[in-house]
Amino acid sequence: MTSHNLVFKAGPGAFESVRRHGFAAERIGTIAGASGGAKWLVLSQLDRCILSTVVPKLVGPVHLLGSSIGSWRFACYAQNDPLAAIDRFEEAYISQSYSDKPDIHEITAKTREILQIVMQDGAAEQILSHPIFRTHVMTVRARHLAASENRAVLAAALLTAASLNAVSRQTLGWFFERALFFDARHLPPFFDVDGFPIQKIRIRNSNIEDAIVATGSIPLVLSGVRDIDGAEPGIYRDGGVIDYHLDLPHSDADRLTLFPHFFDRIVPGWFDKKLPWRKPQPQNIDNTILVSPSAAFVERLPRQKIPDRTDFTVYTPIERIRAWQDVVTECSALADEFNDVIETDQLAARLQPL
Repeated sequence: MTSHNLVFKAGPGAFESVRRHGFAAERIGTIAGASGGAKWLVLSQLDRCILSTVVPKLVGPVHLLGSSIGSWRFACYAQNDPLAAIDRFEEAYISQSYSDKPDIHEITAKTREILQIVMQDGAAEQILSHPIFRTHVMTVRARHLAASENRAVLAAALLTAASLNAVSRQTLGWFFERALFFDARHLPPFFDVDGFPIQKIRIRNSNIEDAIVATGSIPLVLSGVRDIDGAEPGIYRDGGVIDYHLDLPHSDADRLTLFPHFFDRIVPGWFDKKLPWRKPQPQNIDNTILVSPSAAFVERLPRQKIPDRTDFTVYTPIERIRAWQDVVTECSALADEFNDVIETDQLAARLQPL
């Protein structure tokens, strides 16, 4: 068998549509970006390819649905020069450095510093006025003990939330509510999502940077963002707590969702990573096309894995930077293969069921 670098999977609706009629970028109505921290580096070359080959063919409005690092990527997508923004983000992210024992305040400050590098030269206005993209950022507002910044109290709240989540995902609503920062020019297909308490806040110049920081604020790693403009008072944290891989209605019925992803499966929530029985609702991914690195490709990466936060502890800073740079270089193969599949109309033949 031929060893591929990419895996293409599709929900039933998208699978049938592409098999019958082929793939047309003009049908994309949503691009989704999941939580994953440093895992995003395996997608940075693919992002560049999508921006160069797919985005020019899009017919707006196209919704950008992101949580955590997905929203950071999309803050690049919706700028006037998205490729330059990706370059800045990638360089700043890879080269981030810390003291020997950084605390939560140092890591939080570094996050803000990286965002300032990404959001240069009127980036917020560019995102909010983009002619094609409508940017939506999913965060959570912490409730009760989960809103504490006391490390012991927050750890206890998270442990309790994880334990109850193993029994029922809906119990997360006792600890967190969804907080969707949305572009009001066109309401997205996930605007009326149910299942958890939700707050909806219009995204604007005065809150977009706080929303992006909040959705990447991993509990116990970064401080939550307090009292974001336009939102209810409180502490806002990583959107991946509830929507790790975005188990939300991705698409309108007549549109497709493109989901460049780190893995070939969707894990609904942050606490579901070790719960193999926890799967997305079928109707949410019906028109979704998931694109991810193959297991054979990952085997060729440093330490045979996609980058993640543990790299900060297993590598020296110089080793980590070199390893991450090597990953980005290797991942040009993903971009080349994606471009080849799309441009030569091979997607229907490559699709597997999601």
